[in-house]
Amino acid sequence: MSEHAIEFLRGWIGEKVQCQHSPIKIEQAETLAKECCAKAAEAGILLEDIQEEVGDIQELIASRLEEAAEESTGATEPDKPAE
Repeated sequence: MSEHAIEFLRGWIGEKVQCQHSPIKIEQAETLAKECCAKAAEAGILLEDIQEEVGDIQELIASRLEEAAEESTGATEPDKPAE
């Protein structure tokens, strides 16, 4: 994947994928994945370039949403043991 595509994806995910206080829904990841693909196309980045490196964008975004939620939960519940 080109450096431009990598930088775009990292920046976009950092900006758009934030902790959700509600349970993660597949629709959230799907909506964000579609938005990411549209913005990448506007920036002249081929979807294939991104998928070559990360695979399914929707799965990546869902994973990042879950991680953000876990980090937020861990920060607010310090007595809860880590899994």
